[in-house]
Amino acid sequence: MALGVLDLFSVGIGPSSSHTVGPMRAARRFTAELEAAGASATTARVKVELFGSLGATGIGHGSDTAVVVGLCGHDPETVDADSVASIAEAAAEAGRLALGGTRQVAFNRARDVVLHRRRSLPAHPNGMRVTAFDDAGEDLFVREYYSVGGGFVVASDELDAPVAGDEQPEPRPFDSADELLDRCREGGLSIADLMRANEAVRHEAPALREQLLGIWAVMRECVANGCTRTEALLPGGLKVRRRAPALRDKLREEQAAALTSGGVDPLQAMEWVNLFALAVNEENASGGRIVTAPTNGAAGIIPAVLHYYWNFIPGADEDGVVDFLLTAGAIGILFKKNASISGAEVGCQGEVGSACSMAAAGLCAVLGGTPEQIENAAEIGLEHNMGLTCDPVGGLVQVPCIERNAIASVKAINAARLAFRGDGQHRVSLDQAINTMRQTGADMKTKYKETSRGGLAVNVVEC
Repeated sequence: MALGVLDLFSVGIGPSSSHTVGPMRAARRFTAELEAAGASATTARVKVELFGSLGATGIGHGSDTAVVVGLCGHDPETVDADSVASIAEAAAEAGRLALGGTRQVAFNRARDVVLHRRRSLPAHPNGMRVTAFDDAGEDLFVREYYSVGGGFVVASDELDAPVAGDEQPEPRPFDSADELLDRCREGGLSIADLMRANEAVRHEAPALREQLLGIWAVMRECVANGCTRTEALLPGGLKVRRRAPALRDKLREEQAAALTSGGVDPLQAMEWVNLFALAVNEENASGGRIVTAPTNGAAGIIPAVLHYYWNFIPGADEDGVVDFLLTAGAIGILFKKNASISGAEVGCQGEVGSACSMAAAGLCAVLGGTPEQIENAAEIGLEHNMGLTCDPVGGLVQVPCIERNAIASVKAINAARLAFRGDGQHRVSLDQAINTMRQTGADMKTKYKETSRGGLAVNVVEC
């Protein structure tokens, strides 16, 4: 099916869409396919092997835990985020897991969850193989999956298969930014209205609006949770301090003092944007409930810029939130179709760069920008994240990831406002920037693409 806006914004858990959400979905999918193949009843044991980036940084990203929870029948959209670790621990302690939530099979975590740190499957850096065995130890059913970014999962036999068309084709399809602008001009439409027309083949208008506002509600809840956590340190051993709760208290104090003194810091809005992004990404690093936007590693940027709109732009309302997300989704679709949103494939330019571009486009739209100005904002947001490496220290989505989201959020706001002051005419197109990002990712050394074997990951002492 063609990509829709809700494919880019899905609810899951932290710390990673590629390494936590994707593997959990793949393991859950395996149990369903095993049942459909009639092999579940004779399965005595299941083994999961993680390859490439999943193997190299799987411990830090919780991939090993996620696959166990997925095999137990849970999915990232509905699982209790606070119970994920205990579900996997209970299976390990019992030496058994409930496959698909029903059938008890033997389980030895050291034997049945294997991380290959130096081996890869051929099609994508985020590969995994799941094998079901019978009582005699013979293979019953084997599937290979790839977690291709943003929580998207494809099986190996789906990689080269033609994309199935929707039962009802989209009325205004587009495969490039130039085509998107042409479709808008043909119909005299905004990008958000064009997306509404295309989404109508999948969702009734009231249902689409409700789901997008539901996404916004999860983003707001995520910020609130990140600002009210009481634990001093983030999990994982790096001893990274939580900053969002104390920063919120400080900003509130300064706000109250400004009301008395009349001295308002002209950059205070930027301070709040930093807070919003930090709160989301600290919550993500804690394994909390998160929205892929379009990935978990870059999950703080769009919520932070949306909160900026909601709190600092006069006249902000829910209609604007919906338009923001629809516009950002259109840009995200272009990245997904023409490059990648996977840090393991193209580096962090594919995660933070994509999210910055999407957020800039969404904000420019609700400021009143034309489609041409919005495309310009998206291009600026990407161009100045070009070549960004993915080098998480200790394989954890903490350093430099959390601050990187804050910086990119402010950058997205600047990109939107800069483009809004222009006329939409610019030298470098969004299509050219996306193509350049794809080429740059292909040229980038593997050690800089979410393996924790290059960059800050080897130059920062972990303890």
